[in-house]
Amino acid sequence: MKLLTKTTLMLAAALALFAQAQAKTPEQIAKDAGCFSCHNATEKVVGPSFKAIADKYKGDKGAADQLVQSVRNGSKGNWGRIPMPAHGSLAEADVKAVVGWILAR
Repeated sequence: MKLLTKTTLMLAAALALFAQAQAKTPEQIAKDAGCFSCHNATEKVVGPSFKAIADKYKGDKGAADQLVQSVRNGSKGNWGRIPMPAHGSLAEADVKAVVGWILAR
């Protein structure tokens, strides 16, 4: 019985390490979601740069929640006339990770 428990624990640990190794970085999530089609790290493309977004919302405690909603539902008029399309198919955790990564710039 002890051998079965030890084996189960070792398997669980191995699976946890595998899952951690497979986790995407926020930057990779943003690339996979197409964010870099309209945004750049430091320069305006179609939408503002990630740095400009971070600068605009620096010190704003509600910024992360606001930006998560903008990404999920789309937005219009925050950065000019061109609207940002909704990205509602992205997982909430992924959107939060990307927004946190942008605001940390």
